[in-house]
Amino acid sequence: MAAKGPKQTPEEAAAPQPPQIEHEDDSTASLIDVDTQSVRTVPSDFMEQSVQTETQADRIAREEEARTRAREAKDKAAARARRADGWLTRQLAAMSDGAVSALAVANFAAVLGLGSFLGYKAWGLYERGRLGWRSVGLGVGILGAVGVVEGVFGSYINKSRSKKH
Repeated sequence: MAAKGPKQTPEEAAAPQPPQIEHEDDSTASLIDVDTQSVRTVPSDFMEQSVQTETQADRIAREEEARTRAREAKDKAAARARRADGWLTRQLAAMSDGAVSALAVANFAAVLGLGSFLGYKAWGLYERGRLGWRSVGLGVGILGAVGVVEGVFGSYINKSRSKKH
């Protein structure tokens, strides 16, 4: 089809030229001269310096500030924990010996009752053939959690008794 049409001149057949950017300011005054002495020269002890750049100094300052904030937060949390620990110990120490003994008996009864209840439920599941590792794991997890709580309160009871005597 193209061979049957009118003939084009080489200028018409050529692709249009891309637009050209005109450079009005050809001066190199604004360019950095890489041949100057100040760009290439560093102090002879540059590699032995602990901080070599401003960026590195800024990073070190930020890291130190973050460590300081973390240390302060940790100290505040420890102080709050000591206050709560002291409050609970004072409350238990303020109780009479009979009240502390009653609390210990109530804790023992609660653990014994919970253990009996879980054992009864496990026996029922076993008789129906539905006792599996998941049920056993759940029961052991509950007993473990109660044991940890009992251990924590037991330590506070012992602390309060040692403060009285």
